[in-house]
Amino acid sequence: MIPTAFDTLPLETSLLQNLVSLGYSEMTPIQAHSLPLILAGSDVIAQAKTGSGKTAAFGIGLLARLEVASFRIQGLVLCPTRELADQVGKELRRLARATDNVKILTLCGGVPFGPQLGSLEHGAHIVVGTPGRILDHLRRGSLDLRSLNMLVLDEADRMLDMGFQEDLTTIVAATPKRRQTLLFSATYPESIAAMSATVQQEPIEVKVEALHENGQIRQIFFPVENSGRQAALARILGHYRPESTLVFCNTRLECQEVANALAGHGFSALAIHGDLEQRERDQVLARFANKSVSVLVATDVAARGLDIKELTAVVNYELTRDPEVHIHRIGRTGRAGEQGLALSLVTAAENRRIAAIEDYLGETVPRADLESLTMPSSAGHEAPMVTLCIDGGRKNKLRPGDLLGALTGDAGIPASEVGMITIFDFHTYVAIRRKSAALALDRLKAHKIKGRFFKIRAFT
Repeated sequence: MIPTAFDTLPLETSLLQNLVSLGYSEMTPIQAHSLPLILAGSDVIAQAKTGSGKTAAFGIGLLARLEVASFRIQGLVLCPTRELADQVGKELRRLARATDNVKILTLCGGVPFGPQLGSLEHGAHIVVGTPGRILDHLRRGSLDLRSLNMLVLDEADRMLDMGFQEDLTTIVAATPKRRQTLLFSATYPESIAAMSATVQQEPIEVKVEALHENGQIRQIFFPVENSGRQAALARILGHYRPESTLVFCNTRLECQEVANALAGHGFSALAIHGDLEQRERDQVLARFANKSVSVLVATDVAARGLDIKELTAVVNYELTRDPEVHIHRIGRTGRAGEQGLALSLVTAAENRRIAAIEDYLGETVPRADLESLTMPSSAGHEAPMVTLCIDGGRKNKLRPGDLLGALTGDAGIPASEVGMITIFDFHTYVAIRRKSAALALDRLKAHKIKGRFFKIRAFT
């Protein structure tokens, strides 16, 4: 039996106390299996899905061997997307809050170079970033990795899928040969084994079973004709009416077509894919996370790194070829003790994929007839929230408390009507209950926030 208590690990008391304050009572399976190896200095290749606790696994490892008095870059975490890098950076800062003077930088594309250059000039202990931007800094000479002792490749399979192989090779070449390398991946294709062979020394493999607890996720296959997928999807969403749904498509073009079709059926739906500008991606993700958009249509690559809590349902518009990716997709629902819904549209041409998934699961997935579902009405598909976009953010010194104060004070909106507040450098997104959105917009336009007027608009 592997110990699961954090105090069985050789960690500083301050770090252990901080873990308790963060609600980390017991190690998750991936943490229990990988942390002793990481703390022992071994190279590790770990297979674990999003939500398994892998960030804390390598985060605790990074912090445990940090020499805080030495102000040089000792840890580097590479992530496939800006969203995941931001998420990892935030989690590392939470883990490090009991350790004095630790500086963690996030370096991603889609934001200006200037502030990043300034931050690097002042030094850092840990850098989290995307391969493209990290490589840009290396070429400019603004990033020095000669003192690196731990390299983490997070969601390495997606970095390879996104074409970062060459960038990764160049970045690894800029690090010391004597370093610890941790490779985390949700799936384990041959390309991951090949990458491990080139960047790791005698790595120890850790694999945590990706299957979900019985009853945690209700999974159903709906047989359809290929030409009837869009109508079938609308019927499924109209019948089940999930509050938040992630729909997976296999191509970028399909994503946008499906989102447009759902909007035509009266659903609140948006697509996220690689053709969007960074600001558009931020906006789409903020609106989905704050429940002002009910359906997000995405590819596997675009959805990677999204940390969406309380996801009611996952729908596979088309089955993936890889059973492990299927398990990873549906594992985004049914978290934190809640039951999730995983619904898949399947055609006769996908019988091989169906068989591979059921073989992997070790059980038959129940089928249901679309005709058994109640036909959706034309009304009632609106999301519960509306997003207000404010043309001001961190750079304007805006904080969540400023917005909440303006809404509940000058605007006279009950605090219970205000939802998630998401602040970026130059924009802020505030979720308001639909019935109070018009009033909130009018009142905010008429009053100053932190002593000035901001341009504000609503996404309906």
